[in-house]
Amino acid sequence: MIRGKFITLEGGEGVGKTTNLTFIRDYLQEHNIPVVVTREPGGTVLAEKIRHLLLDKDSEIISEQAELLLIFAARAQHIKHVIEPALAQGEWVLCDRFTDATYAYQGGGRNMRISTIEWLENLVQGNLRPDLTVLLDAPVEIGIERARERGSFDRFELEKISFFEHVRRAYLLQAELHPERIKLIRANRPLVDVQSALIDVIRTLLR
Repeated sequence: MIRGKFITLEGGEGVGKTTNLTFIRDYLQEHNIPVVVTREPGGTVLAEKIRHLLLDKDSEIISEQAELLLIFAARAQHIKHVIEPALAQGEWVLCDRFTDATYAYQGGGRNMRISTIEWLENLVQGNLRPDLTVLLDAPVEIGIERARERGSFDRFELEKISFFEHVRRAYLLQAELHPERIKLIRANRPLVDVQSALIDVIRTLLR
């Protein structure tokens, strides 16, 4: 059986990931591609419980090291029980955030050592890497304003603007380091233009 493709969607707050994740899913299904849609942190019962701990703004203060380890613990469960089985069955996996988010939020936002993240990435993922990563990018002020329109903020969304500036820079650095995998799409354009760019990127995998 032909192994499926692994697509991840990345970006800071308010860049339109949810809307465009649905768009990509529908586009793939229109082309008769079986697709599993999932998210990080999360994707399994245990990983979703970890997600709740990470996003709960009313819980005890989580140390940076604990945050990083919890994220990779959730990722280990996610890979073993959702991502790898689906790919092995020939299904495509479409994931809302993956390890690039860890480099951005914990590496950039929290200023944690990149070497530590790399070590955990290799330990937990082995050779697994996305076939394609779509990075939706918009100025932080625009993203935060959009996020505010959604309502209450979680623990990460309550961070200062400077935190999200660091996150954005880290994401853009990842795109520079991995241009063959990460495709940058400017998300502060009309939705029709963003989705046209998405189709162009997805077609590269369909070929």
